[in-house]
Amino acid sequence: MHTGRLQGQAVLITRPQPLAERLGSAIRAAGGTPIVFSTIEILPPPDAAAVQSLLDRLEQFDFAVFVSQNAVLQVVRLSNGHWPAAVRAAAVGSGTAAALREAGIDPVLAPPDGGDSEALAALPEFRDLNGRAVVIFRGAGGREWLRHTFEARGARVEYAECYVRGLPRQSAGALLDQWRGGAVQAVVITSGEGLGNLFALIGAANHALLRATPVFVPHARIARSATSAGVAKVIVTGPGDAGIVAGLKAYFGGS
Repeated sequence: MHTGRLQGQAVLITRPQPLAERLGSAIRAAGGTPIVFSTIEILPPPDAAAVQSLLDRLEQFDFAVFVSQNAVLQVVRLSNGHWPAAVRAAAVGSGTAAALREAGIDPVLAPPDGGDSEALAALPEFRDLNGRAVVIFRGAGGREWLRHTFEARGARVEYAECYVRGLPRQSAGALLDQWRGGAVQAVVITSGEGLGNLFALIGAANHALLRATPVFVPHARIARSATSAGVAKVIVTGPGDAGIVAGLKAYFGGS
């Protein structure tokens, strides 16, 4: 095909709900067939009271950094949409920035190119943080690089761990039937954890299916994990849903 659209291509989406459905809608609009099989479940934070307490004193911070769209969704739910105007919101990645704007939180600091912590920290607003207070909204656990970098630049940093990532309890039987029958042409993986969970959910006997299917990822770090796990063809796309869909179009037919 040479239209740049995705007719005839079935794409396995592994990201958590409801973000999987959003990406699925974009793939469907491009003519493709989305197959949603979330490999990460977003669960409530272990200490919701601590997160709420931090939200109640949000005015004490100069910057609020969101590391994912899931963090945005959870904070909007817990805060009932209230956002103090004096607190500058920042996003790791274009998808997270778009989620903040959709929630009515604007302006948003976000890197024009790149969708990772390093790109965010390179923005002029974060070069000198002496005396500034920063809260980082994220899931439980994860990289410590951003906090260490901000603290080295003089900031006081706190985490608000507003959700937990879990392994869904679901059977992969129906998905594997489709996959073995040739009905999965591509897989979208948006985190290293999601990749590991997919391997776990399909079982060792079916790992060859994943390794032989083109895998699309929005970051080189995830690509390295996929390559190390034996995936034969890994395509790094642009960030966010738009970047992923553009990468799929380019691969399957040219843009």
